Amino acid sequence: MVKLFNNLSHYWRRIQLNLFPWLEEEIGELNEKQQQLVATLELVRVEECIQSRYGFRGRRRKERAAVGRAFVAKAIYNMPTTRHLLDRLLTDKTMRWICGWERKSDVPSESTFSRVFAEFSESQLPVRVHAALIEKKLSNELIGHISRDSTEIESREKPKKKEKVRTESGGDEPKRKRGRPKRGEERVKEPTRLERQQTMTLEEMLEDLPKDCDIGSKKNSKGYKETWIGYKLHIDVSDGQIPISCILTSASSHDSQAALPLAEMTNQRVTNLYDLMDSAYDSPIIRGHSKSLGHVAIIDINPRRNTKLKEDLRTEAKRLEILHFERPEDRRYNERTSIERVNGRLKDEFGGRMVRVRGHTKVLTHLMFGILALAADQLFRLIM
Repeated sequence: MVKLFNNLSHYWRRIQLNLFPWLEEEIGELNEKQQQLVATLELVRVEECIQSRYGFRGRRRKERAAVGRAFVAKAIYNMPTTRHLLDRLLTDKTMRWICGWERKSDVPSESTFSRVFAEFSESQLPVRVHAALIEKKLSNELIGHISRDSTEIESREKPKKKEKVRTESGGDEPKRKRGRPKRGEERVKEPTRLERQQTMTLEEMLEDLPKDCDIGSKKNSKGYKETWIGYKLHIDVSDGQIPISCILTSASSHDSQAALPLAEMTNQRVTNLYDLMDSAYDSPIIRGHSKSLGHVAIIDINPRRNTKLKEDLRTEAKRLEILHFERPEDRRYNERTSIERVNGRLKDEFGGRMVRVRGHTKVLTHLMFGILALAADQLFRLIM
């Protein structure tokens, strides 16, 4: 990571010595939050990924670029709604100038912000900007650990009802019989999503994942069951708590279903050595796929899959604890806690708890603006 450190240090010195003084001469002294906004916008360069629409109806590229920068500012300032963002732009001259508007009358209306946000969602603007940032800064670096996990995303929309499959006669599809089959009876076992993903491309895997809003449940750290309505965000995080890849699925989808597409996305962007996952990813398919990519998978054992092995590992862990000795795999697995801090920062500081849009594409766009701001902030933290 020495090359990355030197690159970011040079970049940060240029911002401090050239950009900040020039801006302060134009619009006055910048506070810490405004400096963070300026540095983030200079690093991610949202305007470079906004497509030109010359010859078509709609706002010019320059104006849409300013709206894109404003949505990054919304994530950095952790604003709940677009209305709060507009009020801030109309009263804060410095923020308005940084985003690209000189006068109050230049700031578009709330309906225009909504239309441009829908356009950004359709073109997946923050997803492309984030991918470009990671590939530009980390593609030539060797990453030690990739930590993989998911977090719940609450949404203000009704969960989609599961449609019942109808038979040719018009009735509901009969439920699968439970228990062992009778003598001579053959049951066709449909392949699981993980088994199907082994022969799919990345695009096919992403298309096959469930994306509708529904109800999810899980046990918290204290063992109590929690439920929520919305989605589930799956994230790959590198050393330094930098989010590398993200996938948004239905809340009810299992963590393991996003493991293979996440691994493929991350493998296309960076080179890493270890894949760290909790017991939800304990599957031979996931372990084999990690090995096929040249990685070492360190995955906690799921007691439902192999109770005896789990007890043997606990006994071995107690013995090593008495001897004051720790296995290398245990020390590496402890690095997985970095993704918990990323999930917490996304929700507490970059708008992860303030999802006010509806639909998979718009929710993903809202979250990715936060992920983009979080990734830039973590990159700068490496040199501070």
